[in-house]
Amino acid sequence: MTAPQALHVVFYGGLAAATLDIVNAIAFWQLYSETPAMRILQAIAAGLLGKAAFEGGAGTAALGLALHYLIAFGMAFVYWLSAARIPALLRHPVAAGLVYGTVTWVAMNYVIVPLSRAAPPPFIPAWLADGILAHLLLVGLLLAFVARWSANRR
Repeated sequence: MTAPQALHVVFYGGLAAATLDIVNAIAFWQLYSETPAMRILQAIAAGLLGKAAFEGGAGTAALGLALHYLIAFGMAFVYWLSAARIPALLRHPVAAGLVYGTVTWVAMNYVIVPLSRAAPPPFIPAWLADGILAHLLLVGLLLAFVARWSANRR
């Protein structure tokens, strides 16, 4: 098995993971509390802007969306780099994807968000479960299977 292509994993995998993850987050908060999509995107922008993000309208929502995709591309880049150097990640995509999904969830919730200017999200058991499952399935497993697919294409 050869190394996966960066374009496949970083761009296509990152694009798919970011899109599915943001759709999931928007759907969750719409169903849970009728929170509009713009507010979800502004909450992401709050990582850079703090509370001012919620006063910026569509501009800060667009910034939040761009940041969300940037973070997802970063996660995809790290997976691609790892898979190119550790062939076991390609041979065992389910285990590798579940571990990587866990790592990304922990990194987001215990490193990235705490170091940002965003307020920590409220503890809601359903949001906790949704967030973990989203990172396992929509980030970790998705990137693992895109990397395996890419490696098998060559």
